[in-house]
Amino acid sequence: MNDNITPDERQAEISMLNHEIFELNKLLEEDEAERRKSLMLDENDPFDNPTEYHDYNGSYSDIVPQIKMPGCKIPVEPSAGEKKRLRRFYGTGGACIFFHFVLTNLLSLAGVRLVMMILQLLNPNVSYYSLYSYAYSSALLVSVSAVTFLIANVLFTYIGLKFTKLGSSSLIGTHGFSVGKAIQYCLCGIFIQYASSMLSTFTEDVFNKYGHTTIVDDSDFATTATGVAVLIIYQCIIAPITEEMFYRGMVLKVFSRANQRFAIVASALFFGLAHGNLPQFFFAFLLGMFLAHIDIKHNSILPSVIVHIFVNSIAMIISHFSETGSTYTIIWVSFAYMFLAAIGLVALLSFSKKNMFPRTTPQQSRRGFAVAKKTFTVAAAFILLAISMIIETFSL
Repeated sequence: MNDNITPDERQAEISMLNHEIFELNKLLEEDEAERRKSLMLDENDPFDNPTEYHDYNGSYSDIVPQIKMPGCKIPVEPSAGEKKRLRRFYGTGGACIFFHFVLTNLLSLAGVRLVMMILQLLNPNVSYYSLYSYAYSSALLVSVSAVTFLIANVLFTYIGLKFTKLGSSSLIGTHGFSVGKAIQYCLCGIFIQYASSMLSTFTEDVFNKYGHTTIVDDSDFATTATGVAVLIIYQCIIAPITEEMFYRGMVLKVFSRANQRFAIVASALFFGLAHGNLPQFFFAFLLGMFLAHIDIKHNSILPSVIVHIFVNSIAMIISHFSETGSTYTIIWVSFAYMFLAAIGLVALLSFSKKNMFPRTTPQQSRRGFAVAKKTFTVAAAFILLAISMIIETFSL
């Protein structure tokens, strides 16, 4: 050591050494933090699945709490505790679907009975059949349906999100969505609608050969001016918004806790079964698959709400011209519909090419359908809706 160094210079050297020691410690801490981070799973993607949409997934820590600990690994086979916590989500979704079906039927029945009772009190000399025909063709029964499904869809969306602690804000965190994509998705919806109608026509031809039909005749439903107005509001606004809240909002979110592919298929299947007849099942199931995909992609129910409103509106327009238009008008409407469907096919192919349908890892395959099928309320909801649709189909 140089004895000629002044105290100030010695203090400067000590300060420099302390600074170097501080920087070295900082680097060591950063390296240790990186090492720990490399040992930790991504809470939002614990299965390391590049085909899923990362932003849609919530933290898996509510299923596997130790996921936040370094070195935690997700085994191929879920533990009993993990299955139990997954079943809490699947069970909530299944219970909401089950009781949604029960409540809508009970409310519809009660609403119809109330309407008929009031009509009979006001018109004691008119036959029950005449009064029912009036209620069916007026705005009365369609109003009952609108109020029933509005209540059920909103109520069970709230209950499902409340019990799973997901929060309603998780349904509307839209990103990467634009007007151009909205137009593309609406055109895709038109093609799915058109393809479904072709499939329904083929199915109807098969049933006709055996003396059955799959078509529900509702041509006399809500035919008055007021009835038509309420029907338009119901089918083009109330139903699209509230059904998307329930099926693509709560049900899809709850079922996607471990497997987005399973959630897309399961939510679409229940959506199709809930419509109660084969023609609508085909359309609702296929459209439901697409709507679930775009909602997961954009982390929001807004895309599916827009598409749902659009395809329902197109269906009503086509139905109106088919019933009231001249032959010339019907031909042009049909041509325009097929033209839009052709563009929609191109749009759907383009979407499918750029946006891979989520796949499933071995771990996820044991946490999706494998767990859900053994969840009582999910199985009960499926059996109830399937039996109801079968009965409805063969009673026509």
